[in-house]
Amino acid sequence: MSKLTVGIDVGGTFTDLVAIDAAGRSVFAKSPSTPQDQSIGVMAGLEELARRLGLSRSEMLAGTQRLVHGTTVATNALLERKGAKVALLTTEGHRDIVEMREGLKGNRYDLRTPPPEPLVPRELRFGVRERLRPNGEVMTPLDQQSLGEAIDAIRKSGVTSVAVCFLHSYRNPAHEIAAAERLARELPDVSLSRSSDVLPQIKEYERVSTTIVNAYVGPIVRHYLTGLERRLQEAGFGGSLFIILSHGGMAPVAEAARLAAATVLSGPAGGMSGCRRCSAMLGIPDLVAFDMGGTSTDISLIADGAMSLSADGGLAGQRIALRSLDISSIAAGGGSIASVDSGGIFRVGPASAGAVPGPACYGNGGTAATVTDANVILGYLDAKAFMGGARPLDMAAAEAAVDALAASLAITRTQAAAGIFRLVNLKMADGIRMMTLRRGVDPRRFALLSFGGAAGLHACEVARELDIERIIVPTNASVLSAWGMLTSDLRYELGRTHFETGARSNASEVRDIFVDLETQAVERLRGWFDGPIAIERSAEMRYGEQIFEIDVPLSDIDLNSPALIAEIEDRFHLRHEELYTYASRDQEVVFVNARVAAIGAVSAAERDEEKVEAATPCAPRSTRKALFGDWCEVPVYALDDLRPGHTLDGPAIIEAETTTVMINAGDGLAVNGRGWLDIRIARKPDIDRS
Repeated sequence: MSKLTVGIDVGGTFTDLVAIDAAGRSVFAKSPSTPQDQSIGVMAGLEELARRLGLSRSEMLAGTQRLVHGTTVATNALLERKGAKVALLTTEGHRDIVEMREGLKGNRYDLRTPPPEPLVPRELRFGVRERLRPNGEVMTPLDQQSLGEAIDAIRKSGVTSVAVCFLHSYRNPAHEIAAAERLARELPDVSLSRSSDVLPQIKEYERVSTTIVNAYVGPIVRHYLTGLERRLQEAGFGGSLFIILSHGGMAPVAEAARLAAATVLSGPAGGMSGCRRCSAMLGIPDLVAFDMGGTSTDISLIADGAMSLSADGGLAGQRIALRSLDISSIAAGGGSIASVDSGGIFRVGPASAGAVPGPACYGNGGTAATVTDANVILGYLDAKAFMGGARPLDMAAAEAAVDALAASLAITRTQAAAGIFRLVNLKMADGIRMMTLRRGVDPRRFALLSFGGAAGLHACEVARELDIERIIVPTNASVLSAWGMLTSDLRYELGRTHFETGARSNASEVRDIFVDLETQAVERLRGWFDGPIAIERSAEMRYGEQIFEIDVPLSDIDLNSPALIAEIEDRFHLRHEELYTYASRDQEVVFVNARVAAIGAVSAAERDEEKVEAATPCAPRSTRKALFGDWCEVPVYALDDLRPGHTLDGPAIIEAETTTVMINAGDGLAVNGRGWLDIRIARKPDIDRS
């Protein structure tokens, strides 16, 4: 049997799986997610995937050389506040940094918004007498009596995880290492995270917050991953298990467990890897990634064929300064619940029916009206053909849920369902505006890449709101995140602060930092991978009067150039101009952090081939009554029947086993050489303002 690579993406409602064999053929499957233990849904999904391959699960796993997994364990732990009980061990006098933050509020003009609740309450933050100077020299030695008292208090508190973060430890980790070693000896069952290991760089709040998040989600992520690894081995898997991290690369289980905070965007990061691959395959450099699933919609950009990395991330009010892909998640999915608030305002989300009980139409006991229920009532989803007919939907339950909502608004069932559909589309369009227009980017120059199980039903209306004229829907749209994981590479990142107040960077020092980081990164990656390794370099820099840095790519710069610093500063000016339309070349430029990524290319080789063009037009398999402005009989096509060269005009519905695509009146569809849908959106009529 051909060796397989398998990608698994656990979503809020469904777990998606894709297998690619040595010849590049792909097979995919879906199974319901199991929030109480994601590994249950993963193993059930593997059973279904094996069935589709004509194998037993043990045969399939025995023939799988690499399994790549995106998980939402860390994400859910943060969002639901169900992480470990954490204590903070820090420099005496600095235990309140998690509440002081940077002195800023998310919305600085809203005086009533409370600050986010810290993950570590004040009584579990312990100060230790020790102090380093900003250059790393010891000012006050680590006081063992003070440390012992803190450890005794931690022992009595019953915490299961400790974050260790001392002042200026990014310069000199000696005190943190000594404290962590003593903690490990005296509290061997407690999980430990130290900032000099998690995020060894300047800025106290970012370092403390990121280390606390790592301590908070670490035990849960480690428990899940080691349990999944054991289950897979017992089921016959003898290959390598890798986890997608937030920066889009993958790492072994041990590394993902060590740096658990780097898995909070694990699933969406796989989707972005898939989008980058789609951009290259299609020759379309500018794409808006629009991933709508059961509980949320993830939005990001591929600009000039590249993904954007940022260290400005966070989740659930917690700052996470590890590098991650620039992805915005909004609470809008098929399971988003429609409701009327106390002021009589009609809303969709943020609450979701999730996988359990799910939308009312799933028949699992859900009673709230959701986006999926609205789509069934409006005729956009076929209740009998959902999941290829394997999971029929309960139309009566959907009607009852929407009727209850309609009664509270004194409107009809159809009006309520159409309102849900319209509101969620506006919400997602606003999410894209936040990623584009609010950043000075014109969305009209982008194509919309629609993927995720629910996106096809909404993509045309979302694109129309934004004046985006082109939509691409891959044939594997419903599992593109899982497929994208198989296009990801092994990646290990390191960073180091190089910051001297009032001093211009020295070329030899900058060169030595990059060389040292590259040596360490390659050595670490070599423990996972024996193939060729590529290096990416970048720096975080700012003007002297700024309080934030921007990421400046430096991969192609010559470290041995006699004008190294001038060239780096020139790159910074150009990058600043790209982002903010201006550069101040007469201002001081500050080099803050050096970053290096070692990359090992191991992505699965799916066949990249053109399909045979259709000789005859495609006929619809059926018609269905659906609301397209008015109720009408709409032709329904099977995605499997569409071939390159086929064209359709809306209104039309295209159905596959795991997704449905809706084409509105006036819109046109052409099938490209790979069998993907290329939709052209009719322009809005110009408004006569005379």
